[in-house]
Amino acid sequence: MKLPVLLTVVSALLGAVATHAASAPRPPNIVVILTDDQGYADISFNPQHPKEVSTPHLDALARESVWFSQAYITGNVCSPTRAGLLTGRYQQRAGVYTAGEGGRGIAQTETIFPKFLKPAGYVSGAFGKWHLGLTVEQSPVGRGFDEWYGFLGRGAHDYLKLDDIEGSPMYRNGKPIKDEGYLTTRLTDETVAFIQKHKAQPFYVHLAYNAVHSPAQAPAADIARFKKQFPEITEARAILMAMLHHLDLGVGRVVDTLKKEGLWENTLLVFLTDNGGSKAMSAVNTPLRGAKQQNYEGGIRTPFIVSWPAAFKGGRTLDTPISSLDILPTALEAAGDALPTAKPLDGKSLLPLLTGKSSQHIDTFYWSEGGEAGGFAVRAGDWKLVQQRSQPKVELFNLAKDPAEATDLAPQNAAKVAELTKLYDTWLDQMAEPMDGVGKRVTSKAPGGAAKKSKADRKKKNATEP
Repeated sequence: MKLPVLLTVVSALLGAVATHAASAPRPPNIVVILTDDQGYADISFNPQHPKEVSTPHLDALARESVWFSQAYITGNVCSPTRAGLLTGRYQQRAGVYTAGEGGRGIAQTETIFPKFLKPAGYVSGAFGKWHLGLTVEQSPVGRGFDEWYGFLGRGAHDYLKLDDIEGSPMYRNGKPIKDEGYLTTRLTDETVAFIQKHKAQPFYVHLAYNAVHSPAQAPAADIARFKKQFPEITEARAILMAMLHHLDLGVGRVVDTLKKEGLWENTLLVFLTDNGGSKAMSAVNTPLRGAKQQNYEGGIRTPFIVSWPAAFKGGRTLDTPISSLDILPTALEAAGDALPTAKPLDGKSLLPLLTGKSSQHIDTFYWSEGGEAGGFAVRAGDWKLVQQRSQPKVELFNLAKDPAEATDLAPQNAAKVAELTKLYDTWLDQMAEPMDGVGKRVTSKAPGGAAKKSKADRKKKNATEP
């Protein structure tokens, strides 16, 4: 082939490659917003919210997105849910059953969200509460995030004192810093700056507000405003409403930034809470029974909002039960990444549900606190079996008929109790031993099953755990 002809061919090939690269669709930005201890009714999109609750920005997001009415998190406290969300696997596979275990960190052998997205060209940023380790090695930047602004510790941070480097520091990319301002607002500031900085490439944002977790702190003027407007509510409730106000403003600013930067249409955004609302903070979980630290619906069901305007229409409610484990596989499918095979995910992509291609999803969900007095729950279809921590009694509910879990059907449904107990026991066999060394099963056998001796479990090593 003569040189001029060869150059023409090469030029044509390079032009074709460049044209394909230019026309290849950019994968969506991914934004996960996780709030802390927010009550199920502490969002005014819930028609049963108390009159003092007003979250206009969250409501607007919910109205233009898809609302899942039966969405779950995998823990009834903070860090277990976070471990499950970031790995896409039941956190018990990594030995995380309690907040104390999760607070020590996830094993380095577990791959978490940002590392899955890195091959697809994503830049990732984590903002806010971590609660998955106490060292820089276990921090977001140690686990694969490119940028990080937030705090470590056991789950809480002062909202007003951000300059305590020696006691409870804020961090930027692994280094303690002094800062100032109201923490909820600062987390929003940093998230907005990250989005603006990286708008030219696909990004993943993990925005974990510590609001509305204790300590109960908000600007005095906002507390006074709620007390004046609603004189009948308690001081604690007024503070919570002020905290919720700033949380709502923050979510609104993130959404507005995405829209102003022309990124909204191609952004997959998920909003949820880490567990049910906390009684200690005067949260409200109406119409659900229970609260944080319980396996009733009020402890494990979450407001769950999903938006991606370029891929599916909003303004809908889906009643299909789902869980926080589904977020990672949804993001991977959206990004065009393959699902891992060495350690398969327990969640399932929500895109078939969201796009209308399927109405089928996972229909069995599990919760376990481990230990000799640990509680558990299993939901299969409409039926849910619950055993609360330190309680020998198991309860059975039909959630389709009784979402408030008011009527225990266990006494007259022994066969169903046994069926769900067997499902739970089989699932628990596949989970790792708790990190703290106690058995993963309760010591005494509850009615209908649900127990092998924890002493035996201490000796048993789960060699099949992937």
